[in-house]
Amino acid sequence: MIRHMSTHPARSLSRVLEDLGSTLLDLVHGDAGRVVEIGGVGIHDPHDEQHYPPHAIVLGNGVHGAANIAELLRDLKDHDAAALVVRGPIEDGGHLEQVVAETRVALLALTRGASWAQLAAMLRTLLSEGDVGEAEEHTLGGVPSGDLFALANAIATLLDAPVTIEDRRSKILAFSGGQDAADAPRVESILARQVPERYLRLHEEHGVFKELYRSGGLVHVPAPTLGDEVALPRVAVAVRAGDEFLGSVWAALREPLTREREAAFLEAAKLVALHMLRFRAGTDAEHRLRADLVATALEGGAGAIAALGRLGLVDEPTLVMALGLPPGQGDDHAHVTAEHHRLAAALAVHLSAVQPRSAVALLGDVAYALFPVPDDAARAGERAVQVAANFLQRTGERAGAVIGIGSVASEPAALARSRANADRALRVLLSGRSAERLAAIADVYVDALLLEMRDLAISNRDELSGPLARLAAYDAKHNAHLVETLRAWLDAFGDVIAASASVFVHPNTFRYRIRRVAEVGQIDLQDPAARFAAMLQLRLMHDGGVRA
Repeated sequence: MIRHMSTHPARSLSRVLEDLGSTLLDLVHGDAGRVVEIGGVGIHDPHDEQHYPPHAIVLGNGVHGAANIAELLRDLKDHDAAALVVRGPIEDGGHLEQVVAETRVALLALTRGASWAQLAAMLRTLLSEGDVGEAEEHTLGGVPSGDLFALANAIATLLDAPVTIEDRRSKILAFSGGQDAADAPRVESILARQVPERYLRLHEEHGVFKELYRSGGLVHVPAPTLGDEVALPRVAVAVRAGDEFLGSVWAALREPLTREREAAFLEAAKLVALHMLRFRAGTDAEHRLRADLVATALEGGAGAIAALGRLGLVDEPTLVMALGLPPGQGDDHAHVTAEHHRLAAALAVHLSAVQPRSAVALLGDVAYALFPVPDDAARAGERAVQVAANFLQRTGERAGAVIGIGSVASEPAALARSRANADRALRVLLSGRSAERLAAIADVYVDALLLEMRDLAISNRDELSGPLARLAAYDAKHNAHLVETLRAWLDAFGDVIAASASVFVHPNTFRYRIRRVAEVGQIDLQDPAARFAAMLQLRLMHDGGVRA
């Protein structure tokens, strides 16, 4: 049974450097042991107001030069950040070491070629950012349950060789330390979190994957030869749960494994399967729990405060965003469902980057986001619109997603109203009344009211009455165009020239028709109340709310 474990706390900076160090991150200056509880991951944006969780690791994408790095370190001191990551190599001549000592913010360098997005994903995996509730501490084989990085390090210690744990698509789920002692293809795999395509094709041609799928033992892979690249031999073992193939574990070898180590590797694969199953089950359970907490908070009842407390949102104003897809996205229900889940997950990642305390859950066909905002309601609305607009821009128009934004809830009881307003704004966008993909309730309030009046008219089985009923009956009997004429006249604010052009008739003909409107409909077009009533009925008639 595997007993090797890291001596550093799971959310500490020392643990991050132990798991990702040398391959991805280097400690340039600072004390890695100072912060034992990292609060999360933040992304630096020089053009926006920053909100970081306490003791955050901040990713300084695009920050170059000693002067700019020093300025950001001093700013992060005020945010109580744990560390700053910038692209390496860093040349400062010793000045930054003094700044790090003053600010007590560690300075890390990201290896050239590594992706910022992949680093953010790996950090969040390591830190288990987004966990809700109080989970009991479980271990499997002496390793914290679901901690694949700790397990990879434990297996690497047993084999004395760097190890990767991969899913069934050869995506890197976790890796051990010491990858720099392997070879260039392994380092490339770590940086991209994916085995290079050229090696996947080579393994496919040599039947490596076929052997993995059908074999219960170790699969020995000779050193591959691709041009001038130098690679080490590999040994791999399949990870299975019953008949289900979950993935594989790969070790890069500088010398063959002994029989004892081969046996240990086979036993370790069984333990990896348990961890992968527990990790998968834990993730599913967490998503369900998070959805339940968000749903409870949105109801605004007695349990809302407790739910917001577990989500970490109880003490600040919050507004609700509602993300949906327009109808007509295809007849494939599975595809539409998968698209809803994909967009909800993407929205959660996007919001966590700008506001780590955000919470997102997919409830039915709508993804709801609880978005903490500043006390200034006007500024909060602008901030939410900007964040949502950035998300829609990144997802592109192909997805067709639209977002409605509700009102600011200054207390938990008001969240239900914020959700209702977000739903109202979303409905306006989905109805086609607006060509926009994003709207706050304040911007589409009248359109939302009209939709609700249409619902009321439909439920009451209302029919046209008064002047509009008389005009519609006359049109039906005489094949006239009096309703169309009235609508054009009202839309043009009584401008006969503009109104006649919109319906393609001569102005004199239009003047005659508008006189007939007043006579047949018995309507005083000089009366503002009569004009408003006619406009409202015309709008409801156009939307199908009342029957002619």
